[in-house]
Amino acid sequence: MKTYLKEVVLGLGFATLVFVGFTFPGYLFPFFLLFSLLFAASVMIEKNRSAAAGVTGEVAKSHQIEFHQIGGQDMAKREIMEALDFLKHRDQIQTLGIRPLKGLILSGPPGTGKTLLAKAAATYTDSAFVAASGSEFVEMYVGVGASRVRDLFKKARLAAKKEGKDTAIVFIDEIDVIGGKRGSTGSHQEYDQTLNQLLTEMDGMGTTTSPMVLVIAATNRLDMLDPALIRPGRFDRQIKVDLPDKTGRLHILEIQTKNKPLADSVDLEQVARETYGFSGAQLESLCNEAAILAMRESKEQIEQLHFRDSVDKVLLGERTGKRPREEELERVAVHELGHAITSELVRSQSVSHITIAPRGNALGFVRQVPESDGYLYTYDQLVNQIIVALGGTVAEELIYGNRSTGAQGDIQQATNMARTIIACGLSTLGIVDIENLQKNILDEEIRRIFAEIYDRTREMLSVYEEGIRTLSVDLVRDENMTGDEFRTWLQAQIKEPVSV
Repeated sequence: MKTYLKEVVLGLGFATLVFVGFTFPGYLFPFFLLFSLLFAASVMIEKNRSAAAGVTGEVAKSHQIEFHQIGGQDMAKREIMEALDFLKHRDQIQTLGIRPLKGLILSGPPGTGKTLLAKAAATYTDSAFVAASGSEFVEMYVGVGASRVRDLFKKARLAAKKEGKDTAIVFIDEIDVIGGKRGSTGSHQEYDQTLNQLLTEMDGMGTTTSPMVLVIAATNRLDMLDPALIRPGRFDRQIKVDLPDKTGRLHILEIQTKNKPLADSVDLEQVARETYGFSGAQLESLCNEAAILAMRESKEQIEQLHFRDSVDKVLLGERTGKRPREEELERVAVHELGHAITSELVRSQSVSHITIAPRGNALGFVRQVPESDGYLYTYDQLVNQIIVALGGTVAEELIYGNRSTGAQGDIQQATNMARTIIACGLSTLGIVDIENLQKNILDEEIRRIFAEIYDRTREMLSVYEEGIRTLSVDLVRDENMTGDEFRTWLQAQIKEPVSV
């Protein structure tokens, strides 16, 4: 039964003060001091009780996360559940001579669900659970970090004994704060002492197996961790929590839209296809932004166009208040149509949305639908990406006879892909070490690649010169164009587009 010590002391004290004030006015001030001390003591007791309750790491029923509520991380979930099963079935693993895992480290980009997985572990297992962040161990005073590490493991073991359990889980978020390679902080030894204490607690002379403590840690920078920390016997498994693939993205979208009213026309599979490279956090934000857009328009259901606009918002940011001049808008429209035409010619059905509404630092944007979640690229695929990147500036030169600064990001992107071609041995230089390649030779090869691809891109777009002039006017007026509308226009321009 929950007690309200602070409220009881406050109520009784106030009533007593009123009584003393009327009955014994001369004793009012000393009694007020006594009451203040009692009230302060009650506050400290309540604070200590809350801290003690936090040691058990119990998750409130309304905030419990289960593994089936996390989408897109099937492999990570399977490995974590297997490690937790080692804790739950101690007798079985001892029969097979299996040593229980002492630590799991979750690594991956931000927003992929590392903390959610740890919360689900707390719900899944019957172990005592204690959580902390790496920053909580850092202090300017010498020895405080190491002391806090000792206290964390001590609290976990005490919590397990108090609850009558023989296992405990310690979760440390952002462990790279205290787990960095020793000596990397120069003369500041506090970080090294904190890490040394963590190493000792996980696998040192005084480490006990009863209760057994499993450490789960999360980091975005696995390469920064000390080798002694990630060796077997401490962190036995390194689990990659990566960006979700298309199937994972669809699962996440289905989970995030369960409590949202969707129109019948909404195609979540299409949204999953268009959100290549999105993390779980970005997909959650995407669904939330789509609902906000529907609310702004006083719609009772979320429609496909709300998801379309929210993808642009997550990628580029909110629409800005800047309004370019009319001639600038026309140039932006020509530029984006150059990207769209080349994209559709090198790979049909690739254009999803064309817009010249300014968002973030971008004055316009062509969103493409990835063919699939690819991890390897051929020479032809890299060349096609460079063609699309150069399509905007080539279209400007074709229509206006000159270029603008709007192509700066495109040129940087094209340069990176040209360097990839050279680094992977796909250029005329053959297999070379790009790091040891002379700068003038590297620059010459990049210019050669650009010159060849630029001519091909100009030849492709020259067929559509008059069409670009006409369509750019419509795009300035409407600001947006869907991929299907664009393809209808493109097919009407020429029966047999120039082959690539």
